[in-house]
Amino acid sequence: MKIIVKVKPNSKVAKVEEVTPMIGLFSKRKDLRVFKVSVTEKPVHGAANLGVIEALSRHFKIPKSQITLVSGGISKEKVFELQQ
Repeated sequence: MKIIVKVKPNSKVAKVEEVTPMIGLFSKRKDLRVFKVSVTEKPVHGAANLGVIEALSRHFKIPKSQITLVSGGISKEKVFELQQ
């Protein structure tokens, strides 16, 4: 399953929440889910990406090894693939 993640780095509290995607942007992909993930790590040397993977791992209750960053390595909007 692929998901879109909007990352908010350097937050006070780490949390994951599902948001409603914009209708026009994702109208072709009804199965695509969008999440807003806040992490306490700073966006330096991939630390925020690792924080997002940890947060998604806790939220979906799957091992971190089953979460792969597909695109958006240095962007605030990323695509992750979850293997379940």
